[in-house]
Amino acid sequence: MLTALGLDSVAETVYRTMLRHPAAGVADLGHAAGLPEEEIREALDTLSELALVRPAAGDAGRLRAVSPDIGMEILVARQQARLAAQRQRLEASRAAAAQLISEYTELQPAGSHPGVEHLVGLDRIRDRLAALPREVREELLTFAPGGPQTSENMAASRPLNQDLLGRGVRMRTIYLDSVRTNRPTVEHANWLARLGGQVRTVASLPTRMILMDRRIAMISVSSDDTAAGAVLLTGQGMLTALCALFETTWESAQPLGRVVPTDAHGLTGQQATTLRLLAEGHTDEAIAKRLGVSHRTARRIASELMDRLGARSRFEAGVRAVQQGWLPPHP
Repeated sequence: MLTALGLDSVAETVYRTMLRHPAAGVADLGHAAGLPEEEIREALDTLSELALVRPAAGDAGRLRAVSPDIGMEILVARQQARLAAQRQRLEASRAAAAQLISEYTELQPAGSHPGVEHLVGLDRIRDRLAALPREVREELLTFAPGGPQTSENMAASRPLNQDLLGRGVRMRTIYLDSVRTNRPTVEHANWLARLGGQVRTVASLPTRMILMDRRIAMISVSSDDTAAGAVLLTGQGMLTALCALFETTWESAQPLGRVVPTDAHGLTGQQATTLRLLAEGHTDEAIAKRLGVSHRTARRIASELMDRLGARSRFEAGVRAVQQGWLPPHP
């Protein structure tokens, strides 16, 4: 029953038996649980590693089970830390996957691949962006990095969005968490939601991307400069990977109207991402760009994290974050 918290069935049986028979030794535990002594000792090793058993007071040779309220709190905290580390690895993998696809398509000569069309120049990108949505029939999925949207861009997109939603097209958009403090962007997202669109936010996004009916994708060739160029992808393999990328990101994103949750260490997704980027040696400018916030805000978040960790340098912050379990030891 507690396998989701990292406790296997044998260790759980032994733990329950120890709670019922606090004075029992290894042999007595084996008899009560119906398990051989070898399995009892292995289970005790597991319980000791999980801090669910401790030496008995006045008898260092005997172990006692900690109370269930403390034990379950320990297990939940460990599992939350593991999930936070897994989320960080997943976020890094998403970014690497999108970057790999962008770099690959950028290296291919124009017209060398039947599933790839290169769009060079801002005017050509805008022309294709204006024409393609009219072909959408069922679904439009969007990564919208860059932080708060400009009033001009939001106003220009409204007629098209209204037309798509009016035709029954399912629209899902993922913004950065930083838009939550920008009133015009929030109002625009709420307007989309009233028409049937869905909006969520995450701490960072790997690149700008639009998926249409799961048969056409447009992604930027550079996450740092969206005007540098874009590629239009129709190859089934790449589309499958990009759709999976969107779905995993959507699952970890939070609806705009919901409070952004914190992990076991009290870090929001934005703070956890900042900490990872700090440990990787990124500058305030690079962090600001990834989070879609101002340079000053990125510096403030970094300073607050360093203060919480008691670190005097970014390197020390990374070391302390690993020591305290805020970051995985092998990012």
